[in-house]
Amino acid sequence: MALFPAFAGVTNDKVEDTSNELKWLNNKSFQTSDALSLHSSFLETRNEGLHKGLSLDRKDEDTVPSKKKKKHEKHGKKRKKHREKDKRSTESSGSDSEPIFPSDLKRKQETDRPQAAAIPSSFSWLDDIPSPTAQPFCVDCKSDASNWTYKSLYRGDVARYKRKGNSSLGLDPRRQEIRWEDTKKKHKGGDKKKGTDRYFFPACRLLLRSQPPLQTLPRVCESSDVTNSNTFLPLEDIVGEREGQPGGRAQISSVNPLGVYDSTTALWLQGKGKQDPTDHDNHNSETGQEAKHLTSQTEEFNRKLREQPEDTQLWLKFIRYQDELSAAVFGGEEEQQGKELLERRKSSYKAVLEKKLSIAERAVATNPGCVALQRERLRICQELWEPSALAKEWKKLVFLHPNSGPLWREYLLFTQSYFSNFSVSKVNSAYGKCLSMLSAVRDGSMVSHPALPGIEEDMLDIFTKQCHFLRQSGHSEKALALFQSMIDFTFFKPDSVRQLSTKQQADFFEPFWDSGEARVGEFDARGWKAWMVQQERGGWVQPCPVEDEEEEEEEEEVKDRSQPRWTVWLDVESSREAAHWLPWRPEKAKGQSEDDCEDPERQVLFDDIGPSLICLSSPELQLRFLLHFLSFLGLPVDTVLSAGLCHPGLLMEDLSLLTQGSDSRRSLTFHNLPSLGMNSVGHMTTLQGTRKWAGLGKQGEKFVNAMFNMLLPVLPSDQRAVLSLSRMQYEKLKVFRCTHGNKKRLRSQSKISKRIAKSLLKEPENRSSLAMWREFAHLEWMLGNIEEARKVFSASTALGGAKGLCHPSLCELCLLWAQLEVEDGESGPGGVPTDRGASTAVCVLTTLTEGHALSPSSLSQPVSPVAILKARRSYEQALTAALSALNQDLCNPQADKKSHVDVQEEKLRLKGLLGCYALFQYLTMGIKAANAVYSQARERMDELYRTITSDQNSRADADHSGSNLLVSKLAYECEMVAVQQASLLKYHMSVSAFPLATLRDTLTSALSTWPSSAPLWSIYVQVENRYHSAGRARRFFHSVTRDNDSVVPRLFAIVAEQQRKQLVDAAQRSCDKSAALSLLPENGLSNRIRGLFESAIGSERGIHCPLLWRMYIHYLVSEGKMDNAKGLFYKALQNIPWLKGLYMDAVQLFPENIQEFVDLMTEKELRVRLPLEELDILLED
Repeated sequence: MALFPAFAGVTNDKVEDTSNELKWLNNKSFQTSDALSLHSSFLETRNEGLHKGLSLDRKDEDTVPSKKKKKHEKHGKKRKKHREKDKRSTESSGSDSEPIFPSDLKRKQETDRPQAAAIPSSFSWLDDIPSPTAQPFCVDCKSDASNWTYKSLYRGDVARYKRKGNSSLGLDPRRQEIRWEDTKKKHKGGDKKKGTDRYFFPACRLLLRSQPPLQTLPRVCESSDVTNSNTFLPLEDIVGEREGQPGGRAQISSVNPLGVYDSTTALWLQGKGKQDPTDHDNHNSETGQEAKHLTSQTEEFNRKLREQPEDTQLWLKFIRYQDELSAAVFGGEEEQQGKELLERRKSSYKAVLEKKLSIAERAVATNPGCVALQRERLRICQELWEPSALAKEWKKLVFLHPNSGPLWREYLLFTQSYFSNFSVSKVNSAYGKCLSMLSAVRDGSMVSHPALPGIEEDMLDIFTKQCHFLRQSGHSEKALALFQSMIDFTFFKPDSVRQLSTKQQADFFEPFWDSGEARVGEFDARGWKAWMVQQERGGWVQPCPVEDEEEEEEEEEVKDRSQPRWTVWLDVESSREAAHWLPWRPEKAKGQSEDDCEDPERQVLFDDIGPSLICLSSPELQLRFLLHFLSFLGLPVDTVLSAGLCHPGLLMEDLSLLTQGSDSRRSLTFHNLPSLGMNSVGHMTTLQGTRKWAGLGKQGEKFVNAMFNMLLPVLPSDQRAVLSLSRMQYEKLKVFRCTHGNKKRLRSQSKISKRIAKSLLKEPENRSSLAMWREFAHLEWMLGNIEEARKVFSASTALGGAKGLCHPSLCELCLLWAQLEVEDGESGPGGVPTDRGASTAVCVLTTLTEGHALSPSSLSQPVSPVAILKARRSYEQALTAALSALNQDLCNPQADKKSHVDVQEEKLRLKGLLGCYALFQYLTMGIKAANAVYSQARERMDELYRTITSDQNSRADADHSGSNLLVSKLAYECEMVAVQQASLLKYHMSVSAFPLATLRDTLTSALSTWPSSAPLWSIYVQVENRYHSAGRARRFFHSVTRDNDSVVPRLFAIVAEQQRKQLVDAAQRSCDKSAALSLLPENGLSNRIRGLFESAIGSERGIHCPLLWRMYIHYLVSEGKMDNAKGLFYKALQNIPWLKGLYMDAVQLFPENIQEFVDLMTEKELRVRLPLEELDILLED
C-alpha cells in the first residue's frame, strides 16, 4: 500500500524500474480497506447524531420548566454519579457541542479486536532478547515523583503554541462556542491594586493634611447649671456637628437604643448609605488646588516656549523648574524618615532627570548654537550616561565650540575627575590644548570662530586652575615653572615680538627658557627682554662666581627608625614636598649639568609649559595674575582685586577655614587675617598635619625676595602698593603662626619680619601709605610691643593731614587701634572700659573727628563731654554725607573711567568710617546705639547693592568690565560691615549680659545675603553651640543650603553638629565619674552628621571639594567604621583622583594598604617623592 493512498494507482502504471526507486515511500502497514471502513462508519454516526439533535431541540422548546427542575436536582446528587451521567449524555445525545473524531472510532474498533501480546514492563538489552521478532519495547510503570512534587509536567515536555483569536476550527459559530479564560488574571488580578491605599501613600498623607484635626479633649459645657454636670465624658457626634447639629446627641431608635452610635453608623445598621457631597468637593478642591497651580505654571512655560523658542534663558528656567515640580508632586518627604525617604528619592530622581533631559534635547534642537543649553544637557547626562559616552559628547561639543571659555572650563573639570581614564599627563595636555586653542581664537588665527567677550578672563582662570591642579597632584615644580614663565612672558616681553601671535611669541620664548639663564625668583635674574637685547649684542659677559654662604648640613630624613613604616614615609614625603617645590636648575658656577639631578621629575622642560602660555593685555588682568601667584605662594591678597576662581570649592583643603575666629582674645580683629582654606605650595600633608615652617622655608623666602626685587621696578605705582601691602601682611601672618608655638622660634621670626617690614616702609611710595603703617603697627602689637605700636599709630595719624573722617585709610587705621585697645583693656560691669573719658579708644576716636594728629601724651588726658558731643555730631554728618554721595554716584554712573576708579577707592570704603562711629557709640552710649548705627547703614548699603545688581542684569549689552569690579567692591564692604557688627555684639555678650536674639537676628539676616562668608558662619556656630537647643540652627542651615549651592554653609553645618556631638559625648562620659563609658549610647547625631555629609557631597559644588571628602573619611574612622571609610575613600577617588593629600590621608588611616595606595599614585602619575623601595633602603641604613 502506498504512503499516499490517493495516488496509489499512479504507481501501478509506471515501469518496474522506477517503482523500485520509490519503494521507500510505501507503507506496508496501512490497509486501504481499514481506511474505507472507518470513513463509512464515521459518516453513519454523524448522520444519526444530527437527527437526534433536531429531535432534542424540539423537546427542549416544549419542556423548558421541567428541564430547569432536573438541573436543580442534579446539583444535589453525588459527584461520582454526576460524572457518570455526563458521560452517558455525551455518548447518547449526539449533539454538536462535542465533535467525534475518526481516532475515537478507531480506538473503539481496536478494543473489540483480540489483544496482542503483553508488552514487557522492564528494560532489557537487545542481546538478551530470545528472538529478533520479539517485542523490543517496554512500558515503564514506575511513577515519576517530579509530577507529584511540581503538580504539573515539565515545561519541556509540553508543546508550546500561541493562540490567535478566540475561535476554534470545526465548530458551528451559531450553536457552539469555547470560552478561553486566562487563569493568571484570576490569581494576579487587580484586587490588590484596587484596594485601599496604605497610610503612607502620598494620597493618604495629602488627605490627612487637608482634613482638620479631630478634637481630643471634651468641650466645656456652656450651661451654667453646675448640678447638671456628668460624671463621665460624653461621646459627641462629630459627624452630626458637621451636618449642622452641634453638640446634639444621635436620636434614640430601635437601631440605636442607647444613642451611642453616630448618624453614619445608624444608617449603616439600617442598611442605608449616605455620602455628603460637600465634604468630597471640599477635599477635591483642597487637594487639587496645588496641582492646578502647578499645571497652570507648566502650561504658561509651554505657551511662552511655543511663542519664543529662541529664548534660551526661558528654556533653562523650565529645566530647573522641574526640580520644583517634582518636589511638589512627590511631596511629603518631611514626613518620611530613613530608608523610605531614600527609596522615594531614588525612584523620583531618575524620572526627573529623564524629563529634564528630554526638555534639554528639545531646547538644543531648537537652538543648536547655544552653548549654555549644551552644557546643561551634558550636566544632566552626567548622571544618566556612562563616562565613556559622556567623554565622547564632551569632545564633540568642545570641537564645535572651541571659543567658549565656560565650556572649556567644565570639560576640563570632567576630564580631571574622570577616574577610569585619568592621568596627570593627560589632564595637563588637555589644559595646554585648551589654552592654545583659546589663544588662537583671541589672536584671530582661528577664523571660523570669533573671540567672545571676556575670553582673557577665562584664559587666566583656566591657567590658574592648571597650576593648582599640578600643585595638588604633587607636581609643584611644574606649577611654579608655569608662573615663572608667565611672569617673563607678560612683564619682560621684548618689544619686537609684541605684535606677533601667541604661538609665535612662544616660539621666541623657547630659546630663552632652554638657555639656562636665571629665571624669576632666582639670583641675578634679568628677564627675557634683557636676554634678547644682550643676545643681539653678542651675549652676556660671564661674571665671576659669587661664593655663597656655607650651606647648612642637610638634616637626616629618617629621624626615628623605630616608628612604623607608614609614619616614616609620611614624614619624609611631606618634608621633601616642603623643601623641593622649586624646579631644579644646574648651577654653572659649580660645574653642574642636567645629569647631576638625582630626581629627574624636578626638572621642567619647555614642552611642559609651552602650550599653556597666554597673553594678558589689560593691566587689571596682569595685576590679578600676580595676586593669584602670591596666593599660590601663601601670601594674603585682596579678595576683590584677585577675583576668586569660578569653582572655589576645588581649592578648599585646609581646616583653618573652619576654625578662624575661635581665639577669644581677638574677638574684634580676627577678620584682619582671613583664611581662604587653601594650602600654599610646599604644604602637602595629611588633613590634620602641621606646617613644617611658618612660611616657605629658607629657599622659599629667598625666592620671594628675589621675585619682589625683580617685579616691583617694572610695575606701576598702584600695583606696587598692592603687592607691598600683601608682602607686609604675609610677614604679619608668619608672626601670628609663631605666637602659639616655641618662643625661640617666635623671636627669630619676629626679627626677620620686622627687618623686611622696615625695608618695605623705606620705599618712597610706601612712606606715606597709611595701610602699610597700619599693618606694621599691628605687627608690633602682636609681638607684645604695645608702646612701640602706639607710637607707630600716633605717628601715622599725622600722615592723614586735616582730612579726618574723609580719609578712608585713616579711619581704618584708627578703627584698628581702637579695637586693639578695647580688646586688651579692662572692662567694667557694663562691658565697656571702666573710665570712658580716660579710655584710650575714646580718645583716639574723638581725635579723629578733630582732624589733627594724636600725640602720645594726649592719650592719658581725659576727654571732655563737649568733645564727645562734637565728635558724635561729626560722625553722624560724615556718615550721612558718605551714604548720600555713594548712592548718587553709583545710581548715576558717568562715562569717564577715572571717575569709576575714584568711586571705587574713595566712596566705597565705608567700613572704616562705620566701624569708628559704631565703636564710638558703643564706648560712650552703649551697645544699642552702636547696633542702631550698623543696622541703618547696612540697610541702605544692601538696598543699593540689590539695585546695582538688578540694573546690571537688565543691561545685558553693556560693558561690565568696570561694573563687575564695582559690584564686587560694594559686596565686600557690605559683608565686612556685617562682620564688624556681629563681632562687636559677640564681644559685648562675652563681657556682659545681653539678649541673644539681637545677635542671632543680625547673623541670620547677614548670612541670608552673604551665605559664603566664612567669618560670619564662624561667629554663628560659636554662638549657637553655647545653647542646647539645636532646632533653630538646623532649620536655618537647611533654608540657606536649600537656596544656595555654595560649599561653605554645608561645611559649617557639619562642623556645628560635630561640635555638638563632642559636647554631648563629654556630658555622657561625665555622668558616671567612677567608670568610663566604653561605648556611648546612640543619640542620633552620628546619623545626622552622616546625612549632612551625604547631602553635601551630592551637591554640584561639593562633589569636587577636597576638604569635604577628607573630613567625611576622618569622621567615619573616628566612629570606628573602618570598612565604610575605606569604601568612601574609593568613592572619593571617582571624583577627586588628582588630590595627593587624599592618598596621604588613606596611608595614615589604613596603613596596612600603603603598597596599594602608592602603586595607585604611580599608576595615575601623581608625584611620589619617596618610593617604597628607597624607603626600605633608608630604614636599613
